[in-house]
Amino acid sequence: MINKNRLSRRIKKHEGFSKKIYLDQLGNPTIGYGHLVRKKDKIIENKNYSKTFLIKIFEKDLNKAIKQYEKLFIKHNLSPKAEEVIVEMLFQLGINKFLKFKKMIKALKNKDYNKAAKEILSSKLHKQVPTRAKALSGLMKKAK
Repeated sequence: MINKNRLSRRIKKHEGFSKKIYLDQLGNPTIGYGHLVRKKDKIIENKNYSKTFLIKIFEKDLNKAIKQYEKLFIKHNLSPKAEEVIVEMLFQLGINKFLKFKKMIKALKNKDYNKAAKEILSSKLHKQVPTRAKALSGLMKKAK
C-alpha cells in the first residue's frame, strides 16, 4: 500500500517549489511542485500564486498519478517501495513517457525489482535528472 504522506514529501523534495512559472530542465513551463503548466490551467506568467492554491494542484496531480499506477499495476501486487517509485515517475513524466519504459514495466510485472532499478539508470531520465534517477533506482532495489 502506498504511503501517500512519505511519497508526497519525497516528490516535493525532488521537485522543489516555485510560486511563479519557471522552465524545467527540458524548457517546459512549470509551477508549484513540478506542475506542468498547460493553457487550460490559465496560470499567468510572472504572477505569484499562493502556496495553498499550488498545493491543491499538487494534490490533484499526485492523485492522478496514483490512479494511473492503479490502472496499470494494481493486479500485480507490487512492493510498496516499487509502488511509490512508479507513482513518482508517473507524476514526473506523465503516463505517455512512463509507458516508454517497456523493459522496466516488464521487469516490474515479473517482480524483478533489480532489473527495474537498472532500467531507470539506463534511461533518458537518468541523463536528465541523474540525482533523482539514482534515488529512485536505489529505492526500487530495496523493494521486496
